[in-house]
Amino acid sequence: MLTRLDGCNASVVVRILVAITGASGMIYVQRLLDRLSESGHETHVVKSAYAQTVIQQELPDGLRLAKGVETHGLKSMSVPFASGSNAADAMVVIPCTMGTMGRIAHGYADNVLLRAADVALKENRKLILVPRETPLNWVHLKNMELLLQAGATIMPANPHYYFNPQTVGEVADTVVARVLDHLGVEHEVSPRWQEEA
Repeated sequence: MLTRLDGCNASVVVRILVAITGASGMIYVQRLLDRLSESGHETHVVKSAYAQTVIQQELPDGLRLAKGVETHGLKSMSVPFASGSNAADAMVVIPCTMGTMGRIAHGYADNVLLRAADVALKENRKLILVPRETPLNWVHLKNMELLLQAGATIMPANPHYYFNPQTVGEVADTVVARVLDHLGVEHEVSPRWQEEA
């Protein structure tokens, strides 16, 4: 049983676009893609121009994509989700550079990644941005404010340590679990906070 993005239980497959930018933190996107491949949802991937450079630095074996995951060129505006008439059900930009965030916040949409984010906002679809930047300056915060006002979800890659994760992957999963929650994808990626008995 899959969970639709509106929270209702149904065997509805949703179309999720995973956008990868050149920020550090490729472990987050890899572990998200691994979980989405298990979910049965339709997954699409688009990478920024610099993403591949960071992937090579941080993922020695490259980005693993499950069978059935569709990849799209950054400059091809013929992909379905470049139009509001065929928008993705949800989009996640993970990891998200501050440059990408700024361009999305100001409606600068000269490639598929930025256009898809623009479409998600104008069509009131789920748009999750996962920045991995610190410290934040005033411009970053104003861009986040604009995006929040436009309906985006800003989810900084801030892992938690409640359950004493033992590996880097388990630490990353605490962030991935929250992304999956906001996508409405059922999972058992990371332990949840338990109410005291």
